[in-house]
Amino acid sequence: TVIPGSEKVMRRFDVLIVGAGHAGAQAAITLRQHGFEGSLAIVGDEPDPPYERPPLSKEYLAGEKAFDRILIRPPAFWSERGVDLILGRAVTAVDARAHSVTVAGGEEIGYGKLVWAAGGKPRPLPCAGSDLAGVHTIRSRADVDRLTAELPGAGRIVNVGGGYIGLEVAAVLRKRGLEIVLLEALDRVLARVAAEPISRFYEAEHRARGVDLRTGIVVEGLEPGQGGLGARLAGGELLAALMVIVGIGITPAAGPLVAAGAGGAGGGGGGAFWPTRPRPGL
Repeated sequence: TVIPGSEKVMRRFDVLIVGAGHAGAQAAITLRQHGFEGSLAIVGDEPDPPYERPPLSKEYLAGEKAFDRILIRPPAFWSERGVDLILGRAVTAVDARAHSVTVAGGEEIGYGKLVWAAGGKPRPLPCAGSDLAGVHTIRSRADVDRLTAELPGAGRIVNVGGGYIGLEVAAVLRKRGLEIVLLEALDRVLARVAAEPISRFYEAEHRARGVDLRTGIVVEGLEPGQGGLGARLAGGELLAALMVIVGIGITPAAGPLVAAGAGGAGGGGGGAFWPTRPRPGL
């Protein structure tokens, strides 16, 4: 496509999928499986081809699976099926009228249909110090690689959040012999997704394996400490740690879509989005 009034050539695809995670990858796979023959591309903000995220906090963190074993499909799969992968390019804006998106670096890419499958971003701790060095989240391969690189020097690790991520990370790192304190603000782990008997089962299993698991605990702030960090708890206690891992849910990565006219509401570990008086093209 040539943009009128300029010599700039804009790439255009019949279907453009924003998000190179499991949802975006499966959308592309399904389109091809059902006979769609139009041009098709996936835009992702990470440099890697689509991969499974659940193993990040389990087998990949434990070193039991190499990265190529958690790829959703081998790299050659995408080119063989005519799916362009535009990687390491976050979408920064959506122009619903012009049927185009802008990616990091300024390139505009046109589309016939847009599929938004960008997932979410880790929710940071809502307190001072959440951006200090030594504070980690787990959402991407790069997150786990950075965390793992610091583990050889890690002593006590404070793990904030008793959801799936928090429990999985605690189990993996405890198996590696690390001292783990797991803090959950509610009165039981997995409170949003499981019945109480299941919560109590997992609490007992973690404690039996040496995890210092505490419920009903709120972190009021993180601060630099001697050789690491300090987690200041409600009530005043300061927990010293060489690393803090935060797993308290995600926020939907839908900023450009909402700015283009989509409405939505999200909370907890995710969110739902739907058109609300959408601008043409959404």
